[in-house]
Amino acid sequence: MPAHTDRAFEKDLQALRDKLLAMGARVEAMIADGVSSLTERDTARARSVIGQDGEVNRLEVEVDDLCRRILALRQPAASDLRFITTALKIVTDLERVGDLAVNIAERAIDLNDTSVTPLSGDLPQLARLAQAQLKDALDAFVAGDADKAQALLGRDELLDALFLKLFNDLLQRMMEDSKWVRRATSLVFVAKHLERIGDHATNVAEMVIYMVRGTDVRHPLSRELHRAPTG
Repeated sequence: MPAHTDRAFEKDLQALRDKLLAMGARVEAMIADGVSSLTERDTARARSVIGQDGEVNRLEVEVDDLCRRILALRQPAASDLRFITTALKIVTDLERVGDLAVNIAERAIDLNDTSVTPLSGDLPQLARLAQAQLKDALDAFVAGDADKAQALLGRDELLDALFLKLFNDLLQRMMEDSKWVRRATSLVFVAKHLERIGDHATNVAEMVIYMVRGTDVRHPLSRELHRAPTG
């Protein structure tokens, strides 16, 4: 984004960008650590992820407060206004991603207390896809790259398909051996949390497109139904 002649305004906008980037980096690391705490059976790392939730919540509050202050004092318009409204949306998605990383860590602690749990080969792949999708969405935000954000929108279907396959595989294991019920149930929750991270990454990508182009691409089916003739 172009710099402002109003240095105080530009300083506020830069502070907002920095806080969002710090929050994004934090939740990315939490996801990676949450998954590795499961795959490497590292309970200490899982507890560290849980301990970082307060920092994410603090950053969310700071971003919200800064956005409200800028709106009240600077009365931004056009692209600046879209940037601030995008920040308000993205910060909510990032906070929820942090919560999902905490949920994964909690499941890891539970699973690490049981006997060795063979992981489905699809789970690490699902984790890699979810992490990559969030990273790319945040990179698109930093670069103001609507094309990169647009390319992300179709990738969520791959996460959904992989989650469904993993869910069916774990369900089959539970049906074949009742001893698997507790472990497989926890792994299903982990997989669902990863799939939801992909959904939040898609939300971020959609907001980047809005920020750059001023076009709202959310809920396309609902928009088509709204525009359909009723006569």
